[in-house]
Amino acid sequence: MKTIAIWVLVGIIGLGAPSLSKAQTINTLGENTLNGALTGTLLGGASMALTSDTDFYPLQVGLGLGTLYGLGMGAYDLLQTGGNDMLISGTFNTGKNSTIIVLLDTFYGAAAGSIVATSIMLVANEPLIGGLQYGAGAGAFAGFGFGLFDTFVLADRTTALSFAKPALYQVPSLTSNGWSLTPQFGIDIVRLELSF
Repeated sequence: MKTIAIWVLVGIIGLGAPSLSKAQTINTLGENTLNGALTGTLLGGASMALTSDTDFYPLQVGLGLGTLYGLGMGAYDLLQTGGNDMLISGTFNTGKNSTIIVLLDTFYGAAAGSIVATSIMLVANEPLIGGLQYGAGAGAFAGFGFGLFDTFVLADRTTALSFAKPALYQVPSLTSNGWSLTPQFGIDIVRLELSF
C-alpha cells in the first residue's frame, strides 16, 4: 500500500504537477461554491423567518440552490479572469471572487433589516421578536438582490498584485533524447497580473 501511495505521489509531483493556473481554478471554484452554499443557507433561513416556518426544508433548498449558484459564479469568475487572481471591489466590501460580495451584502442586508424593523417596533411599542424576524428575513433578500447588482454592475474588477507567492514553473532542458520540460518550484517575489 505504501508503494502505491509513493508512486501516486511521484506521478503527481513529477509527471502531472498542476500548474498555478489549475490550482487557481480549483481555488476559485471552491471559494465560490462555499460562499454560494452559505448565501443559499442564509436565504433559506430568511425564507423560514418570513413565513414563520419551523420546518428545515427551506434550508435544504437554500443549501442546494446556493451550491449550484456558487459553481455557476465560479465559472463566471474563471471566464472573467482567465484563472488569474483578481480583486473585486464592491460598494461595501472587497474580495477575490464574486460570491463573497453577494454573501456579505446579504448579511449586511439582514443586519440592516433587523435594525430598521427593531427601531420601528420600538417606536410602535410592539414586541421586538417579530421585528427582528421579519426585518432580518426581508433584509437578507434585499441584500442578496443588491449584492447581485453590486457584483455584476457596480463592482470594479482590478488587477491582482501579490508578493512572495509560490509558483510552479516548467523549465525546458536539453537531454540526449531531446527537449523536455521539468517542473520546478519557485517563489514569485512580485507578481502583477493584468486582465481587462
